[in-house]
Amino acid sequence: MPEQVPAGVADAGPVRDFCDAQWETEVLPLVRQHISVPAVSPAYDPDWEAHGHLDRAVDAAAAWLRNVPLPGLRVEVLRAPGRTPLIFFEVPGEGTPAQETVLFYGHLDKQPEGDGWTEGRTAWEPVYDDPRLYGRGGADDGYALPASVTAVRALAEQGAARPRCVGVFEAGEESGSPDLDHWFALLAPRIGEAGLVVCLDSGAGDYERLWLVTSLRGACGGTLDVRVLGDGAHSGDAGGVVPSSFRVLRRLLDRLEDGSTGSLRPDVLHCEVPEERRAQTREAAALLGEQVWGRFDWYGNASPVTDDPEELLLNRAWRPSLEVTGADGIPPVASAGNVLRPHTRVKVSLRLPPTVDSAAALAEVGRILEADPPYGTSVRFTPDRVVADGWHAPAEQPWLRAALSAASRACFDGADVARIGQGGTIPLMGKLTRQFPEAQFLACGVLGPGANAHGPNESLHVPYARRLTSSLSLILNDYALRDRPE
Repeated sequence: MPEQVPAGVADAGPVRDFCDAQWETEVLPLVRQHISVPAVSPAYDPDWEAHGHLDRAVDAAAAWLRNVPLPGLRVEVLRAPGRTPLIFFEVPGEGTPAQETVLFYGHLDKQPEGDGWTEGRTAWEPVYDDPRLYGRGGADDGYALPASVTAVRALAEQGAARPRCVGVFEAGEESGSPDLDHWFALLAPRIGEAGLVVCLDSGAGDYERLWLVTSLRGACGGTLDVRVLGDGAHSGDAGGVVPSSFRVLRRLLDRLEDGSTGSLRPDVLHCEVPEERRAQTREAAALLGEQVWGRFDWYGNASPVTDDPEELLLNRAWRPSLEVTGADGIPPVASAGNVLRPHTRVKVSLRLPPTVDSAAALAEVGRILEADPPYGTSVRFTPDRVVADGWHAPAEQPWLRAALSAASRACFDGADVARIGQGGTIPLMGKLTRQFPEAQFLACGVLGPGANAHGPNESLHVPYARRLTSSLSLILNDYALRDRPE
C-alpha cells in the first residue's frame, strides 16, 4: 500500500507530471512567442518607446497570466512616460499565514540580436532542436515568468500548502534596471516583507542536478580615448617620431592588467574569498571537471588560462577580469592604409568580485588610466553611467538547505544540489538583499553549457527548465511548511 502523503505536503510525482505537461501545452508556446518579439533593452534601442517591442513582450506575458486558473491571481501592468513597463502579479497563499510572502523576479527585455548565428537560426525566430529551443531571450529570461507561475499552480492543483506569491518582471534589466527603484517604491506596500526571494535569471554548472547560485560579480566600465595627432600621418614619415596611440593604449591597459596572466593589478579590484565559497567551489570543480571550459566554442588549438577547474571557477566568480568590448579609430583590415592613426578609443568592461564596491573601483580605474599620460598624450577615461555591485548570498537556513537537497533528488534522478558562483551580474540582487535583510534567496537559472546568453545561438535547455520548475514547486511547498513539526 503506498505511503500516505501528510496534509499540505506536495507529492513530488504529480508535481513533476503537472509541470512537464504545462511546459508542453502552455509554457513552451509562450516562450516561443516571446522569442519572436525583438524586445531589445533600452540601452541598445534608444527609440524603444516608438518601436513598441517592450510593450508587446510585456502585454503578451500579461495576457497569458490573466488566463492562468489560479484562485485569487491578480495581474497588473505598470507604465509611466519614459519608463520601461513592468508586470506585477499577486496570488494568495493556501494553508500558510497571510504574511508569508515569496517574491519572484525576472525580466522580459533582451540583448541585441548580434552576429554569428548558425545558418537556419536567428535571434527572433524560435527554432526547436531537441533538447534546445534557440532564439534570443528564451533562456535569458523569457521562461522565468511562466515557470514561476507554473510552479505555484502545481501546488494549487493538488491542494498542497503554498505561500503568498508576488512577481516583479521588469523590462530594463539588460540596461542596468534604471526604473526598478521607481517601481519598487510604488510596489513596496503591496509586496510586504518577503521571506524568500526567487530569481531565475542565472546559471547552472550542468544539466544533471539543481544548481544554487551563491554569488554574482559586479560590473563597471568606460571609454578610454588616446589622442596623439589632430590628423593621421603617413606611417613612413611619422613612425618612430610620433608615438602610436595603440602602443600608448597598451601601456595604459598594462597598468590595470598583467598581459601575461590576465590578472588585474589594483588591489581595490580584489577581495578575500570566503572559505565556505572556496569549499563549495572545490565540490563544483570535482563535479564538472573539464566541463568548466568545455562549454565554450574554442577555435583551433586555443585553451583556457589554466586546466585547473577550481581555479577557473574562482576566476569566474571571485576575481576581477577585463575585456575590451569595442573600438573606434581603427579601420577595417580591407581598407587600412599606411597611416599612423591620430587616435584609438576602446570600450573597457570590468567584472568585479561580489563584495567589491563598483563605484569606488571605477573611480580608481579612471585615476590610474589618466595619471601621467605617456609622452604627454591626451588620455581621457569616460566612466559608464551605470555601475552594478555584485552579490553574495546570505547564509542558508536549515530548512532551505534541506529543501534544496530534497527537491534536486526528487527531480534530478537522485542527484543532490550543487552550488556555484556566477560571473554575470544582476544589479537588483544586492538591492533586494538590503531591502529584505531577513529573507532567504533562491538564485538559479537555466544558463548552463551551451546556453550562450547574449551571444549567437542563445538556447534554452528545455528538459532542465522543466525539472527546475518542478524543483521550485517543491521548494515553495517546503517554505510554506518549514515551521511545522516533521
